[in-house]
Amino acid sequence: MLKGLIRLLGKGWVWALLVMGPVGAVAQTPKDMLVRPADSLERGDTTGQRDLIGIFLRVTKIQIHHPRPETGRRVYYTVLPLSTSVPGGGNALITSTTAGFYLGDRKETYLSTGTFSPSFNFRGQFNFPLRGNIWSATNKWNYQVDTRFSIYPQFTWGLGGHQNEDDKILVRYNYYRLYGAVLKRITPYFLAGVGYDMDYNIHIRPDNDSVDIGQFVKYKYGTVNHSNSFSHGFSLNLLLDTRYNSFNPVPGMYFNAVYRINPRFLGSNTTWHSLYLDWRKYIPFSNRGQNMLGLWSYYWTTLGSNAPYFQLPAIGTEPYQRSGRGFNPMRYVGKSLFYLETEYRRDITRDGLFGFVVFGNINTVSEPRTHEYAYIHPAGGAGLRLKFNKKSGSNIGIDYGVSKGYNAIYFNLGETF
Repeated sequence: MLKGLIRLLGKGWVWALLVMGPVGAVAQTPKDMLVRPADSLERGDTTGQRDLIGIFLRVTKIQIHHPRPETGRRVYYTVLPLSTSVPGGGNALITSTTAGFYLGDRKETYLSTGTFSPSFNFRGQFNFPLRGNIWSATNKWNYQVDTRFSIYPQFTWGLGGHQNEDDKILVRYNYYRLYGAVLKRITPYFLAGVGYDMDYNIHIRPDNDSVDIGQFVKYKYGTVNHSNSFSHGFSLNLLLDTRYNSFNPVPGMYFNAVYRINPRFLGSNTTWHSLYLDWRKYIPFSNRGQNMLGLWSYYWTTLGSNAPYFQLPAIGTEPYQRSGRGFNPMRYVGKSLFYLETEYRRDITRDGLFGFVVFGNINTVSEPRTHEYAYIHPAGGAGLRLKFNKKSGSNIGIDYGVSKGYNAIYFNLGETF
């Protein structure tokens, strides 16, 4: 039955339904769907709650004097050093720093975030990412930026979902990304805008030079040994976001649609298009404390065009690179990918200092010849949560994920989704 539903994603009318369904719901504004920031703040009362910052200040007896906020404007900063997972897999030395702040009154402005997470190891892996999601006062504008430079080896198994675990090759390349978008508020929770997207894979080569990457993966675009792959273009963006805090989402909903076009006349190696649809829903079981079910699903497709191999939909490489706990990044690659995850989140202690999560996910990619979704891949796991800052709701997360033939530990800043 699940396979039959997934096959429907190959139908064009389903894309339109997925895009227009959440957008149309905004006009109706049902009370059980949208959660206003003021209501979220009431649910987020921190009275009686504990966090690591408070414990540290009490033990060290350090006193911090906060400046008086401007009238009608509340700005709040949080800086969090923490380890996190590394795109490309493998063990690495990581320093992740995230800042959360408000550019307007907290009752009518979402939390803005910025994340800087450089990492390296002693096997030639290096990652230098910087991401920002900025909300202006009263959420009138949303500014998004994602830039990174990476040097790391990357395993690949080729297209489709039926490769043997040992049938893989190691590919090396340098990677530079620059994504940016500006969105304007249309209704209180719905925004639309445009973006710029650039991907540059430099000096793509196999670890063993006797291997031909294109022949191994059976795909000729962006796979020539010792070549570069360049794509840049523009995107149309739709965003529905009723989450007050993206660090630790309170009850609400999120939907993002990004249509990207990379024309050859602007310098891309090939002309290709892609569509990315991301839907998330948070269902609370209590008005106080953490007791919630989170649902996350995304559909990512190149619309039949010939995108470079390392820009094809692949598990763990979606824009936020948070999917696929329990899978090796790029374990499954195709021209289209469907992903579904659910996670239960619960406090362990009444003061919110400790919590836990239990999660499960599945993914499937289109097959290279039939374009059907023939194989479904499940994974699951559990994790612990330690409250770092009760004001921003930020957690330190330690998760263990496992799938057939693979397992990994993930250190996260904030929730996975």
